Amino acid sequence: MSSAGKHFVSDPKTLVKNSLCGLAIANPHLSFDEQQKVTYTKDLAELRTKQVTLFCGGGSGHEPAHAGFVGHGMLTAAVSGHVFASPTSSQVLSCLRRVYSEEHGTLVVIKNYTGDVLNFGRAVERFKSERVNHGKGMPKVETVVVDDDVGVVNPNDDAEGGVGRRGLAATILVYKLAGAQAAAGASLAAVKEAAEYAIANSFTIGCALNAASVPGQGMPRSLNDNEIEIGMGIHNEPGFETKELQPADVLVPGLVKHIVNSSPFKKSSNSNTKRRAVLLVNNLGATSNLEMGLVTKLAAESCKAQGIDAVRVFSGTYMTGLAMPGASITLLMLPDDDSRCADLLSLVDAPAFCPGWINHAHVNDAGSTDESAQGPTIRFKSESDSTWEKVISEAYASVVEEEPQVTLLDQLMGDGDCGQVLLSGATAIRDAAQKTQLPLNDPAAALAQISSIVEDAMGGTSGIIYCLFLDGLAQQLRALNIKDNSSATSQVWGKAMLGALDTLYQYTSARPGHRTLIDALEPFATVLSQTGDLNAALNAADKGAASTAQMQAKRGRAVYVQSKDSVADAGAVGLVAVLKGIVRALTE
Repeated sequence: MSSAGKHFVSDPKTLVKNSLCGLAIANPHLSFDEQQKVTYTKDLAELRTKQVTLFCGGGSGHEPAHAGFVGHGMLTAAVSGHVFASPTSSQVLSCLRRVYSEEHGTLVVIKNYTGDVLNFGRAVERFKSERVNHGKGMPKVETVVVDDDVGVVNPNDDAEGGVGRRGLAATILVYKLAGAQAAAGASLAAVKEAAEYAIANSFTIGCALNAASVPGQGMPRSLNDNEIEIGMGIHNEPGFETKELQPADVLVPGLVKHIVNSSPFKKSSNSNTKRRAVLLVNNLGATSNLEMGLVTKLAAESCKAQGIDAVRVFSGTYMTGLAMPGASITLLMLPDDDSRCADLLSLVDAPAFCPGWINHAHVNDAGSTDESAQGPTIRFKSESDSTWEKVISEAYASVVEEEPQVTLLDQLMGDGDCGQVLLSGATAIRDAAQKTQLPLNDPAAALAQISSIVEDAMGGTSGIIYCLFLDGLAQQLRALNIKDNSSATSQVWGKAMLGALDTLYQYTSARPGHRTLIDALEPFATVLSQTGDLNAALNAADKGAASTAQMQAKRGRAVYVQSKDSVADAGAVGLVAVLKGIVRALTE
């Protein structure tokens, strides 16, 4: 079975029930009716005497929708069907009976899918019938249907009806506006009006890198690695276009442009001149948070490019298609009237207490702190020095020569990037020297500047180890009052290197014998401080690096890899390459 078809499942038939049990366990404000699969707030009996209640539901697999939005300020309850299947009308009826507010009434939110519309509709009609038949009069129940999708617009739909547009992530904004209105004590009519505004003015487009695997069924279909589908539905329904995957900075603006150019958007927003909006960027289930940040940035920028002011931006996982690798973008257009716009934004901003909603933190902007973050300006005069330049050039050449071997060693015991990372650092230092960007007449200042270059160029653990050592070395030279190149003998450099190791040891527990670059660095520094003999120090470093082949790794990624005899540590071998170049430059 491919990884796309693997799931944490005991029995697909009980997955939904057990998942909702877990949700209630993790959120003590929730109760769960296992038989009807209804999740509701524990204070429901009291809540329905105080305000309009509202609920939604649908097939499972869209978590956190819908049960994850049960809580004060949003839904009163949610009813769940099997994966990608509507709950039955009996389940919906049970939920409606439970949440119905005799005094204030109840709003039923329905996503525009045939199964949901029919089952929720029948439940409402059954509820009306049983109330009337028991002499209680017509109940105060209203329904709304969410149809925000602009990815697949059926050209055969007309004024007389049709399948219509699908209900997608704007359903969450319907919950938010209607739920906040209800929590504020508004009437059923006002709660419904808030929901209807969100429905009429919300537009969503989604895209996915692949369909989602369904527990117990696997992958219904697959896209090629270089493909993306625009308009794929949250139940794996086909979208309107499958095409070659584009860079995100091309793809996302295209999605926003599709919304703006869609006929539903144009019909609704033609008279909207201020073009203010709430932007909701939704993770369809398996998109990394790192990628979601990029999609959110690009979506906000794309709105601006389309003349839309995204006055509120929400980004997260709201309505999924199981573990679908994709995202959707929703625009809720706000009214031109400033007072009405402010009222709607107050509903958006009102806190909601449920696991699925991300409350924004609002603080006053107290001004810029950029100047503090920059720290004191360090000024130095760039100077050339033939000895330093030769050292840097030879060290670079040595790293170029040894990089393939360092990379091979790291591929065997690590993640394979050690050689390239080291070469990146050596290249950056060489380039800075060639451009006369270093104060090579002042050893401490030169090392401090080289450390900054290494941080930018290398990154990762090896990069920061080099930086800490170079920082310590620069400090030691200052402490030894070394102000120019002529006053630093080989033994002085060795002594300073030992002091720099002490600095490094404050932040890493790696020591000789742990199978790291320390096994080469400490012998070099020790012999150099004792003898001043560069070749002897290099020989000690070389032996130290070679000895790591017989060591059991105790630090670094190699700790997690089974021991491989006769394979030296890549970091130690890489450091020796640097030292070889330095010694060659100073002794030949």
